[in-house]
Amino acid sequence: MPAIHNLPGHLIRRLNQISVAVFSDRTAEAGLELTPVQYAVLSTLAETEGLGQAALAGAVAYDKVTIGGVLDRMEQKGLVARRVSPRDRRARELSLTAEGEALLAEARPVVAALQAEILAGLDPAERDTFLALLQKATEAGNALSRAPLKL
Repeated sequence: MPAIHNLPGHLIRRLNQISVAVFSDRTAEAGLELTPVQYAVLSTLAETEGLGQAALAGAVAYDKVTIGGVLDRMEQKGLVARRVSPRDRRARELSLTAEGEALLAEARPVVAALQAEILAGLDPAERDTFLALLQKATEAGNALSRAPLKL
């Protein structure tokens, strides 16, 4: 087996490929047009409505420019709305539309169910350990990211 198959970066990239493939397949099977980042946006806005674009980018660890394009497409689909902030007329606040809320409600059980499939080779105790270690490593390296998580 090539040496790269023992490198964390390579394995993380492969697991990301697997995760995106499973997400895409299961949401498509459920008749949902949704990407992982769109799900992150819907989920985050459902929990913290009124975020601005920069705060949303930080909350989902995505760069501001790219999240702007994601939001443009989601707004065109009628999933999110932008409105002038009552606190700062130069700023825009984001919220879910009724369509966005409905899509999120439909997607949540599908996304919850596919999580075990992503880590299918692990038993429940191993999944818990893996997730705890993954979270620890991700938090430790957050500042190294080009789009760090900002909560």
